[in-house]
Amino acid sequence: MNKKLAAALSGGAVLAMALTGCGDDKEEKLDAWAKQVCDDVQPQAKKISDANAAIQEQTSDNSSPEDVQKTDSKAFGDMSAAYKAIGSAVKKAGAPPVEDGEKTKNDAVKELNGISTSYGDLKKQIDDLDTDDQGEFADGLKDIAGELSKISKSGNEALEKLQSGEVGEAMKNQESCKSSTTSPAPSPSGA
Repeated sequence: MNKKLAAALSGGAVLAMALTGCGDDKEEKLDAWAKQVCDDVQPQAKKISDANAAIQEQTSDNSSPEDVQKTDSKAFGDMSAAYKAIGSAVKKAGAPPVEDGEKTKNDAVKELNGISTSYGDLKKQIDDLDTDDQGEFADGLKDIAGELSKISKSGNEALEKLQSGEVGEAMKNQESCKSSTTSPAPSPSGA
């Protein structure tokens, strides 16, 4: 009888160790996924931050409409490319090893690509503004500022969703994610 009990207990211990091992394996896989995404996102986050800084530096008070247009156009193009690259990084990493991982990945990629397209549209809008007409240019910047505010909020929400739950915890532990913070997008120069 004692042998059967000992065998049952040792069998239970083996099962417990196996379950613990699975948890560690899942955690390791999630950490590896997070590291890959964070490493790929870090340079893109810097591009977004640099683009935001460029927009903030260039104001219509001390810059010509041509300079504002040139700076904002480049910044929007850089942001569009950066968000597209972040979407590609998430897609390349595959689904995170969590419940609904495939949906999490697909939703993030779709949102990030949509944000990329929106910044591309802003680039086209700023490029199409008439810099010869100061009033028309200022009105155009106000319209762009409204769109920029929406896109910025959407971009922040997409990144927050991606960085929530187990996935977010794993990402927070990655050095490259700790140092890659994207600041909210500013209003376009002079708007």
